[in-house]
Amino acid sequence: MKQQYVYGLAALLAIVGLSVFAYKWLVLDFPLTRNQETSVWTIESSISFDSGPGSIKVNLLIPTLTPGFRMLNENSVSRGYGFSLNYGSGGREAQWTIRRADGPQTIYYRISVYEDEGINQSDTTPPFPPPPVINEPFKTAVDVIVADVKEQSADTASFTAELLRRMNDASPDPNVELLLSNATTRAEFVDSITTILASARIPARMVHGIELQGRQRNAEPVTWLEVHDGDQWRYFDPMTGEENLPERFLVWWRGNDPLISVEGGSNVQVEFAVQENHLDAVTIAETQVAQQGAQAIDFSLYSLPIQTQAVYSVLLMIPIGALIMVILRNMVGIDAFGTFMPVLIALAFRETKLVWGVILFSVLVALGLSIRFLLERLRLLLVPRLSAVLIVVVMLMLLISLMSHRLGMETGLSVALFPMVIIAMTIERMSVVWEERGATDAMRAGAGSLIVAITAYVFMGLPWLEHLIFTFPELLLVVLSLVLLAGRYTGYRLLELSRFKALTGQ
Repeated sequence: MKQQYVYGLAALLAIVGLSVFAYKWLVLDFPLTRNQETSVWTIESSISFDSGPGSIKVNLLIPTLTPGFRMLNENSVSRGYGFSLNYGSGGREAQWTIRRADGPQTIYYRISVYEDEGINQSDTTPPFPPPPVINEPFKTAVDVIVADVKEQSADTASFTAELLRRMNDASPDPNVELLLSNATTRAEFVDSITTILASARIPARMVHGIELQGRQRNAEPVTWLEVHDGDQWRYFDPMTGEENLPERFLVWWRGNDPLISVEGGSNVQVEFAVQENHLDAVTIAETQVAQQGAQAIDFSLYSLPIQTQAVYSVLLMIPIGALIMVILRNMVGIDAFGTFMPVLIALAFRETKLVWGVILFSVLVALGLSIRFLLERLRLLLVPRLSAVLIVVVMLMLLISLMSHRLGMETGLSVALFPMVIIAMTIERMSVVWEERGATDAMRAGAGSLIVAITAYVFMGLPWLEHLIFTFPELLLVVLSLVLLAGRYTGYRLLELSRFKALTGQ
């Protein structure tokens, strides 16, 4: 195959792998780091009321558009009630119904959200509001205020800020004082502001939300002002005129509609409680993807059984070891026995840890090599000879494990996890090289195999890399493209530079 085809295939594999990786990271919010946690707030609304014998219908306005937050899940706790989610004029609402109820009743609604600064939810651009019907003398007061504020403002934002400044003036003029005569609560004050803005043909509405501040046993909804400037909705503090919502302000409902309506009940009370928890970012991403109905979660390794995940968490690191093997052999020039034997030995080091693994491996190979030279005098054929070496390796493993146990060195018990066939083949290969090329080449190849195994062990044991490959297995396509490119490398190896240094005349 021509070289440009190899480059094209490598580029295609890298593009596909990186594209899927970027989609899962940027769109589906899979985390890049291990053990990454995200703050999740659970807001619970408790609805209590008295019911006389008869049917009950409860409607509660619930979050619809929550700028700065993503909804993780929501649920209801109510005994015997039917539950449904509907859309009304004020947004989403939860409805509970029951044919017959008597006595005190309590219903719970819970929603869990987490911060996402990339979420800037907004509904469609509203039409200009019709002029509100206002009775005299309030209409004249509104007209005067609108005219004065227009003279001292340039756009919707400045108009709103100036209006709020006037309405909150410590020494208000008679017109402002007249309009505020009936505004005894914050909500009524904001309602008056929206009426004045409607007279100026500016879309505006009340926003009710909760400031999320850790754990709160009795959180009170706060009313804010939302104004549309022709392009987007903007938020204002009705008491100060400052723009932007408070930090971690969860919008619960919008408009003048009451939060709760209960048909068939009395003495209605609604209380809010807030609790902050920390959840694993992977769990949050899986839940969010499942809610969106994306197919990516069906092909995620996190959907497999736990035991299967544990197996693949190890197997997926083998391509990383293979890439290390390719680089050290084809570019650095380290000689080793076999192609994948050092990678498999690196996997064994994960169980025994590096220092003990190197010691046990060296002892086994040295003892096995000694036995191999003794078997050489028997003039056995290849297959019987390998079988004999394999049996000796198993017996050596057993002996080392028993001695380690007697000495209280439990690490030695892990030697049984070494791939015995690989060790047997290594011993056989090393003895053949010893006979054909001498002890120096045999020892060099053995040392090279150990160096490759140690290097692969280091990279394959990086926690962040293991998490990255397990969460984004499509990155193996990038590893494959690097292997393909390394396969076309025909230049000098690093260790060859010293061999041919004399040719350079230096």
